[in-house]
Amino acid sequence: MAREKTVEHYDVIIIGGGPAGLTAAIYAGRARLKTILIEKALIGGLATYTNEVENYPGFPDSPKGEDITNLMKTQAQKMGVKIKLTDVKSVDLVGEEKKVETFRNTFIGKTVIITTGGRPRITKAENEENYLFDKGISFCATCDAAANTDKTVVVIGSGDAAIEEGMFLTKFAKKVIVSVLHHEGKMDCNEIAKEAALKNPKMEFIWNSAVKRFEGEGHLDTVVLKNIKTDEEIPVKCDNCFEFIGYLPNTEIFKEQIKMTGAGYILTNEKMETNIEGVFAAGDVRDKWLKQVATAVGDGAIAGFAAEKYIAESEAFHDVILQKDKPGLTFIYNAVAAESIDFLLEIEKIENHFEGRVIVNRVDIYKSSGIADRLNVGEFPAVVLTVDGVVKERYIGHLDSAKIIESLEKICDACH
Repeated sequence: MAREKTVEHYDVIIIGGGPAGLTAAIYAGRARLKTILIEKALIGGLATYTNEVENYPGFPDSPKGEDITNLMKTQAQKMGVKIKLTDVKSVDLVGEEKKVETFRNTFIGKTVIITTGGRPRITKAENEENYLFDKGISFCATCDAAANTDKTVVVIGSGDAAIEEGMFLTKFAKKVIVSVLHHEGKMDCNEIAKEAALKNPKMEFIWNSAVKRFEGEGHLDTVVLKNIKTDEEIPVKCDNCFEFIGYLPNTEIFKEQIKMTGAGYILTNEKMETNIEGVFAAGDVRDKWLKQVATAVGDGAIAGFAAEKYIAESEAFHDVILQKDKPGLTFIYNAVAAESIDFLLEIEKIENHFEGRVIVNRVDIYKSSGIADRLNVGEFPAVVLTVDGVVKERYIGHLDSAKIIESLEKICDACH
């Protein structure tokens, strides 16, 4: 007999426990929203594997990534955020109630923030798993370049990312040896990057090669390449290896619901909103230019704040704007637009005219257009009239107070 799942309700459900998810949790928790963060493996995400983080503001002593993310975790828990280590099996994100299913639980949330990050594509060569991250194989030159000062490193790959990151490594390493799958002079990067790399005295290329295995006692010290034409083994002594052969976003379970790029990255606007209302995405899972702890934290802050605003606007929309006690007038305006400000005086006159028979609301869209969007209003100023929680009329652009009063009088008469 199947075990019945436990159902739990939350304001905010965060899927993914890296820097973006932890930051979103801190913001949501601080806003006193009931928040849960679900992570299937390791709180802190890929950042925990970085030995030295030199470019995260406020930490000049280059701490381990784990040290930074542990502080984030502690701060989130201090804010009342519940953290659960389990795998999300499925989601249903359409509608006002979002469902997130795990093996034992059904979590229902008003909002969902997706911060599932991604994973580097690996070569799958022999012994690779023994050296991942802090044991010799890295995936981020920006993160680990300084730790390789005056060292010899191997770069796997010849695409734009591989060559550009390899060029960056030459600012620190004494030698950068690049394994290229193609014959001499052919790379997968753009021509400008290729020419610059070929002229760089610190870069050396091993053509027609692919990784066969990794070797080293406790830490990587040799990358054994194979000539793909002759099968000859080419042992390359090194201090570390960087793999730049692609990155895979963890978005499989969202593909039927969330809009993504062809590569599987989630599309959002600047507020971290996805194509589904109440669903946000932040961090490396997004389609974005720079994937770093600092940018993930920025995304998470926006997503957490946006979720709070979404919930507040949802409650205001249903309980205030669409109230059923009396006919309603909602004036939607932009506080920095002169036309909007001028009509505020007319709204006050209309409110005084009806002497409590009409509930009047004023909504400033300067910081957020959420309520306007729900009312299908995209131009301002605008007036929306409602009866019994249903939109009756909309006036947009050049507003006529006499016409609005006339319409409201008819609505009031019909209500008696």
